[in-house]
Amino acid sequence: MRATVIHAPRDIRVEEVPDPALQHSTDVVVRVLRACICGSDLWAYRGESARKPGQRIGHEFLGVVEEAGTEVRAFKAGDLVVAPFVWSDGTCDFCAEGLMTSCPEGGFWGSVGSDGGQGEAVRVPFADATLVKLPADAASDERLLTALLALSDVMGTGHHAAVGAGVRPGASVAVVGDGAVGLCGVLAARRLGAERIIALGRHTARTDIARTFGATDVVAVRGEEAVDAVREMTGGQGAHCVIEAVGTEQSMRTAVSIARDGGAIGYVGVPHGSATGLDLGVMFGRNIALRGGVAPVRAYLPELLADVLNGTIDPSPVFDATVPLDQVPDGYKAMDARTALKVMVRL
Repeated sequence: MRATVIHAPRDIRVEEVPDPALQHSTDVVVRVLRACICGSDLWAYRGESARKPGQRIGHEFLGVVEEAGTEVRAFKAGDLVVAPFVWSDGTCDFCAEGLMTSCPEGGFWGSVGSDGGQGEAVRVPFADATLVKLPADAASDERLLTALLALSDVMGTGHHAAVGAGVRPGASVAVVGDGAVGLCGVLAARRLGAERIIALGRHTARTDIARTFGATDVVAVRGEEAVDAVREMTGGQGAHCVIEAVGTEQSMRTAVSIARDGGAIGYVGVPHGSATGLDLGVMFGRNIALRGGVAPVRAYLPELLADVLNGTIDPSPVFDATVPLDQVPDGYKAMDARTALKVMVRL
């Protein structure tokens, strides 16, 4: 089969690799229909996170079960499914607590020895615990299929940030980052009942989506100017809840500075390229909480899936470009150059 591999920074290729096969009785093989490129994939592309030459890449996909192991009970060949970006066994203490990303038997698609999502097929370990079944007729609805693809990562990650930040009815929310996760954070904040949602972003095409998703205000500057603008909008107090969806020192400093005393920051931006930017003394003195990390998307999938299917949320607008598998390297170039927000891969 064909799959996307990374050989070195900025060296992404689509190559022939061995077809996936069942290795354990709890595995399934999924034939991929849709995949996508994540902002976190760019850190490997840019050389800011290490990868072995020839390693698979990509962790967001949905598709059709092609083959199921003898102990798989929830799925059969022909089922349409979506995969969270981490597989998990569903039996450990962490899985029981809804923190599937800490499962000792779990792992990330594209890690050494595993299939990546940006390929024609994927072997899925612990299928019953990992995958979520989708309505069969969604396969013929392009908009719905695109919205469902967002549940593999960015919608669940934005929701995780909103939960970590304590978003609730009537709260004010500020979102640092206008990438797909930040935009989904806006959508999640609206879903959770926030009264005011301030999106920080300088790209009009992206902040237009933020407004569609529920942002009431946009701040199109950075650094101290952004801090001053948010504080002015909130009567000098800052936002009750702050979503940090970038992962740089500057973005975290901004998040702390625009948080209201007694507020909380939900952080899901993958840390890269710098120190944390946290001043614990400031956070201590102002009673600011910090919660977040790698999103346990599998835990959120059922409730978010229900709201996509009933029309309450539609994250599909975060995908603004589509490429076939053999043009995935061009998709990386477009996202790296910020000429694309999030690229979908159609197989």
